[in-house]
Formats: sequence, structure tokens, C-alpha cells
Amino acid sequence: MAGPLAGVLVADFSRILAGPYATMLLADMGAEVVKVEGPQGDDTRTWMPPTRGETSTYYLGINRGKRSIALDLRDPDDVAVAQELARRADVVIENLRPGGMRKYGLDFDTVKEANAGVVYASISGFGSGKGAHVPGYDLMVQAISGLMDLTGDPDGEPFRAGISVFDVMAGNHAVIGILAALRHRDATGEGQHVELNLLSSALTGLVNHSSAWVAGGVVPHRMGNAHPSVFPYEPLATADDDLIIAAANDGQFRKLCDVLGIPEVAADERYARNASRTENREELRPILVGKLKEKSAVEWFELLVDAGVPCGPIQSIDGGFAMAERFGLDPVVEVGEGDRAVPTTRHPIRFSATPAVYELPPPDLDEHGEELRAWLTT
Repeated sequence: MAGPLAGVLVADFSRILAGPYATMLLADMGAEVVKVEGPQGDDTRTWMPPTRGETSTYYLGINRGKRSIALDLRDPDDVAVAQELARRADVVIENLRPGGMRKYGLDFDTVKEANAGVVYASISGFGSGKGAHVPGYDLMVQAISGLMDLTGDPDGEPFRAGISVFDVMAGNHAVIGILAALRHRDATGEGQHVELNLLSSALTGLVNHSSAWVAGGVVPHRMGNAHPSVFPYEPLATADDDLIIAAANDGQFRKLCDVLGIPEVAADERYARNASRTENREELRPILVGKLKEKSAVEWFELLVDAGVPCGPIQSIDGGFAMAERFGLDPVVEVGEGDRAVPTTRHPIRFSATPAVYELPPPDLDEHGEELRAWLTT
């Protein structure tokens, strides 16, 4: 395998989303990832529709670049295989309930006895302390963290994000932690336990809202698509569809007003500075919308982007991929060959010297079990 992580062996005991997403990113960067599944396979294999053929597209989206072995950890022989994999691995990652790996002799303390340099990553919902007994599902964390309270119409009910945002965030944090621990291991020979939990990822991921409470004592409230500290930074009506406009500084606002043909508005002391625009947003919004309704969203998009004003149409996901194609980002790559070829989303990082690799399609359950068992028992 090529890639910046070539030669790194990852024993992946994780399932569903946060862990598999992290190990897919590691595999893209060249790591050799062995996906350990129970006899029934990862839960996401059955999360359908939609499907590609008979396979869940959910599973396909987060499991490329891996080899699969099915192990029944109720079977002593299979436990021995799993323990040997952990002994050889540079990285072990798991997301069982905290303490759940201990009964198989696969917890960090046991694994490090035979593998002192192991980087062992654990992902949970609420940490390994007083929250260890609480199941860790993204939707729960969206509710508990405050994200749902911040999402939706001010006069309506709270809403979840359209994706399992904190699973993905925790997966990214896991990759960061693993890479930092590998750097430390390479310098000192010492492995370590890297712990992630969804709630902590959520609270840091709420960024300005978290800071409003922690540093300012302010509990933010639901504002629909508006921003509490910047205006205009929301969808605004045009002649047809809404257009996102994100004029986040005074210079961008002046450019916006110039394109709209109302430069005097940018000079008005009520709107000249962001703080005053935010304070007077209810008066300013109809002025902007009155001009925006003279053209379509696409027409304004072209004019405003050319003038350096951040904006964008609200699209479905097919439009998002089409826009990425338009900008030359090549968002789709094909993994595997022939009948096994699967279109999938490109790794988000571009490396000039060690590009991401896309060699192995998402594996069938136990697809590599025979060869992996042979390797691990010799």
C-alpha cells in the first residue's frame, strides 16, 4: 500500500459510524485496516434502503480500504485470533461500551502487556467515568449537548441535524488523536490510550455557542437559519429561490451593496459595521430582499461570487456533487475493479507527495477471513 500511513496496521473492532469512518480515513492514507466483525456483521450492513445491488449504501460509504474477518468473541479460538491481531497492531480502535473489551482480554491494559507501543483508541458516548453506563448514540448526543435546541425554527420544535454529525466529528477527532499518538510512539517507543467521547466532541464542536455559555454566561437560543453574531449570514429570498448570503465582514457587505445597486446602505451608520447590522437586522433584511427579488438565485450567485461576496444556492445533495464537479474537485472516486467497483466520495485531504489510495472496495463479511486467520495463526 502507498500513502503516508503505509506500514501501519490497524485492528478495527469498531462498528456503525464513528469508528469505521475513522478507520476508512486511515485506510485512505495507506494504513492496513483489518475490520473485525461479529458473525452477523457490522450493523450498517443491514441499514437500508438505499442499496447498491443488495448492499447498504450506508455500509459502502464508510468501509472502503479494509479487509474483513468475522470473529465470534464467544469462541475461545476466535478470541485468540483477535488477541493476536491486537498484539501485532500499531493501532487498535474500538467503540464498545467502556469496559466491554476487558472480558475478551482486548482492553488497553491487557493489550499493552504484549504490545507496549500500541496506540489504542476508544470511542464512547459519554466517557469511561460516570457516563460509562449510558449508551452512546449520535441522536442522544444531539439532544443532550444542546445542538437540537439550537436547530430549527424559533417558534417550532427542536430538530436533529440531517446527518449523525457528532459521530463524524468524533471519528475525525479519533484520527487526530491516533496520528498524534503515533508521532509520540515513533519518538519514544511508548504507546498510549486515546479516549474520545461524542459529548466532548459535541461541546467543542458547538464552538461559538459553547463559548457564549462558557465565557459569556449566555444560553444561545434557536434562530432558524440566522446567525447570532453576523448579518447578513442566512438565506434571503430572490425572484425564485432563497440564496445563502454570508457577508461576514464590512468589506463583503459593501461589495454586496454595490452589486445590489444600493451603495448608500453600506454607508448608513445603522448598517456600516457588523455589530450595528446585527442589531438592526430586522430593518435591513427587507431592504436587501427588495433588491434580491429583481433576479433569480442563480443570477445573483454568479454576480455576487464574481464580486467576492460569499453566497450559494440551497441545493439537494446531487447539486452539491455537481457543484464540486464544476469546481474541478473530482468528488467521486471508484474503488475496486470489475463487478466489485464501487463509486465513493473522495478522501477530503489532498497530499502532494503521498496521495490517498483507493484499492480495496468495502469488503464482504469475512471476505478475507481465511487468509487473515492463516496469517495470525502462524
